[in-house]
Amino acid sequence: MKKILIYVLVGFGIYLVMRAAVEPFVIDVGDPETYAHDWGGPSLAGVLAVHMGPGVVAAVLLTWAVVRWRRQ
Repeated sequence: MKKILIYVLVGFGIYLVMRAAVEPFVIDVGDPETYAHDWGGPSLAGVLAVHMGPGVVAAVLLTWAVVRWRRQ
């Protein structure tokens, strides 16, 4: 059961990292109308923080977990 939970969490973390990497290419950063009604809008900084922030946190946690796992 613990391994299944770990696989699910790692998969979700990878999803968040991939979503953060793709987000700047999905929205048109030059046209505020494309992201004004998204979560974190209407400012570009808010939209990127909401959509990319969890991916950055997930990348840090995944990296920390891999480094910790490799040391054992």
